[in-house]
This record gives sequence, structure tokens and C-alpha cells, in this order.
Amino acid sequence: MTNQKWTSADLPRFDGRTVIVTGANSGIGLVTARELARVGAHVVLAVRDIARGEEAAKSISGHTEVRELDLADLASIRRFAADWSGDIEVLVNNAGIMLVPAGRTKDGFERQFGTNHLGHFALTNLLLPHITDRVVTVSSQAHRRGSIDLDDLNWETRTYNSAAAYGQSKLANLLFTLELQRRFTESGSRLALSAHPGWSATNLQSHSGNRILHEVMQVGNKLLAQDASFGALPTLFAASQQLSPGSYVGPDSWFEFRGYPKVVGRSSAAANADLAAALWTKSEELTDVRFPANA
Repeated sequence: MTNQKWTSADLPRFDGRTVIVTGANSGIGLVTARELARVGAHVVLAVRDIARGEEAAKSISGHTEVRELDLADLASIRRFAADWSGDIEVLVNNAGIMLVPAGRTKDGFERQFGTNHLGHFALTNLLLPHITDRVVTVSSQAHRRGSIDLDDLNWETRTYNSAAAYGQSKLANLLFTLELQRRFTESGSRLALSAHPGWSATNLQSHSGNRILHEVMQVGNKLLAQDASFGALPTLFAASQQLSPGSYVGPDSWFEFRGYPKVVGRSSAAANADLAAALWTKSEELTDVRFPANA
């Protein structure tokens, strides 16, 4: 199988398979949900705003379901998982926030780290007894500029920097995948994979609260970005193709900003197994959610 010029037209059938996509009401999450439903999947749009999720579902041809999930609230995550029954073939950890002003989740975590990493960490572990095939977590090229401060993951002693906080959260996504795959390999089943969309023109970049940065991002969207249908291709590729355990998928052209999906590299920090294990332990402590014994 070659991934040369692979597009959503090359998706295999997903009939009878259930896929959860977080943040599926817009952007690459919506495209991911739409394309997987098109090939027969039962797609669950896991969204914070039910009304927006239902509007998004109306634009999708196929079998969909909308469920409430706020990744910035551990209680919401626990309710979502407790209400689940049946198999999940693929969990797509897509939702995220980017370059937002300083703030805290309901549980007191720095917003980007809490939503992008800890929320998905808790959700995945709580759903693992139901997951039969793979977990795909969406990261970013920004992981290359990120670093993990295990002593100050929630920016309690450092001066907050939105770009650095975003980079930390995206590096955490890759480290989470690395350690999750190690645990999957020990049990002899399932895949943990990551993907990144390159530079995609979505509403993700519009919440910085900084007018100048907002204008710069909008210019970048017009000049450099690809649209959400292309940005979703790495996620769709990771969700559907036979890949090596722990693979990371991104665009194939122009510094991975755009293009067709292929397996790509990552920073040395994102390949650090010891750091991945240490972050996992810290994440368990912060969320009080652990890798299930029956996973």
C-alpha cells in the first residue's frame, strides 16, 4: 500500500464500526467525522456545545450521534465515559485550543495543557476497555518548539506564554501516544497513533485575544494554509491505514505545512521514552485517572 497522493477517496469502508471524534463540530474534526460517516462508520460527535454539534451533524450524510463532552472538565469526561456501552473501533482525539490567553480549566489546570492533553488523557484511559482498534491523537508541528516542565506543567511558577504553553501541550500529545503504544504493545493489541494537519485554515487560530497575532494568523491562513479538507487527511490516514505502532502522520510538502499524508518524523523530545513515562505518571496524579487493569 502506498500513500502517494492519498485522499479521502481512498478510505476503506467502515461499515459496522464506531468512531468517536472529539471537537467534531467544526474544522478538521468536522471533516474527519463527515468522511468517516460517508464510508459507513457510526460517528459520535463528542462536543462541548450540543446545539453546534447537532448543526454539524445535519451537514453529514450517514449515521451520526451527538454527545456532550467538555475536555476542560473532568466531571464531564467521566460522565461521557460512564454513559458509554459497546465497542469503539477508533477514538480520534482531535479537539483542542491554541494560543489562548492565560486561564484555568474547571479543575484548575492551565487551559491548553488541561484541554489538549489532560482531557484526552483522561478520556482515553476511561474508554480503553471499549476501544478495539486504535487511538489517534492530533498533535502539531508546534511540538517541536515545546518543552515539558514536569515541575510546573500548569504554569503556576513560570510567567505564562501562550505559544510555549501550546507547544508543551502538543509535545504532551506525542509523548502520550508514545507511552500508550508501549502499554498497548505489552498487551499485544491495538495501535496508538498521532497526526498533525500542517497549517490548516480553521477557527483554531482565532481565540488568542491578541489583535496583532490574530491578524498575522489570518494573513498566514490566506497565504500559506491548506483548507480543512486537506488538513484532515493525516487524521483520516492514521484512522484507517495499516501503520507501524506509534506512527506520526503529517503532510508531505513544504516543511509539512501542506500536502498529502505520509508518516513523518518528530523532535527528539517527542521520542523520549523516559519523559513519556514520567509525564504519564504526572498525568495520572493530576487527573486521578489511570491505565485500566482490564485494558
